[in-house]
Amino acid sequence: MNEYWTDIVNFVSGEKILSIIYALILLVAGLIIARLVSSSIQKVVEKKADKHRVMLFKRGSYYLILILFVISALDELGLNISVLLGAAGIFTVAIGFASQTSASNLISGLFLVAERPFSVGDVIRVGTTTGEVLSIDLLSVKLRTFDNLFVRIPNESLIKSEVTTLTRFPIRRLDVQVGVAYKEDLKKVRELLDTIADKNPLSLEEPKPLYIFQGFGESSLDIQYSVWAKREHFLELKNSIHEEIKNAFDEHNIEIPFPHRSIYTGSVTEPFPLKQVENNESGKN
Repeated sequence: MNEYWTDIVNFVSGEKILSIIYALILLVAGLIIARLVSSSIQKVVEKKADKHRVMLFKRGSYYLILILFVISALDELGLNISVLLGAAGIFTVAIGFASQTSASNLISGLFLVAERPFSVGDVIRVGTTTGEVLSIDLLSVKLRTFDNLFVRIPNESLIKSEVTTLTRFPIRRLDVQVGVAYKEDLKKVRELLDTIADKNPLSLEEPKPLYIFQGFGESSLDIQYSVWAKREHFLELKNSIHEEIKNAFDEHNIEIPFPHRSIYTGSVTEPFPLKQVENNESGKN
C-alpha cells in the first residue's frame, strides 16, 4: 500500500507537474489561437467566396490548429501518439461498420461540397419542402421554411432526390395561366396583356414577355402569358399582375368563363325542352 502511494506521489511530483501545467497551457493557447486564426481566415475568405466556403475554411482551420495543439499537449505528457492514432483508426472503422447510414451521409456530404448545387443562403425545394439553406454539414443540410420551421434533410436524400435551387439565377419567369371566353378577340386580349406587362414596374423589358396560345379548353380559350422579374421581386409581381389582369378584363368586358354544360340529343336536334309541372290538390303530378 505504501508503494502505491509512493508511485502516485512520484507521478505528480517534480517534472511531471510541470509537464501537466505545460500541457494545459498548450490546450488553452490552442483554443485561443484557433479562434483567432479561424476568424482572421473568415474575414479574408468572405470577400472572395460564398458563405458555404467561408464556413468550411473557418471550421477546417479551427479544428486543424486545435488538433495540432492537442497532439503537442499529449506528447508533453509522455503519451505515445502513434498508439493513440492506431486506436482512433480502429475505433473509426468500428463506428463506420456500425453506422452505415452515417457513412453514406458523410460521403454524400463530400459530393455536395464538391458539386455545390446550392450554397448557404439559397432557397431550395426538395420534394414538398421549400426553404432557405442555413448550413451544409457533412451529415445533413439544415433548412428554414417560409413558415419558420427548422428542417433537417440527410445528405443521402439530397443526392438521390431532385433538388431545385430557386435563387440560383438573378431573374425568374412567371407563367400566368389565363382563360377567356370563346367569343373574345384573341388579338385584343394579347394587346391588353402586353399593355399590363409594360405598365407593371416589376416586369422586365428583357427578356420580353411571352404569349402562348395553349389550345381550346372545355369552357375557354387557354392562354399562357409569361413575364420575367428579378428573383427578389418574383412574389410581388405574381400578386400584382394577377390583380391587374382581373381588373383590366373587367374594365374591357373580357369574360373569364367558368365551366358550362349543354345537353343535346344529337347534332341536328333542338335542346331538351323543360316544363315545370305543379302538384294538384290530390298530390299527383
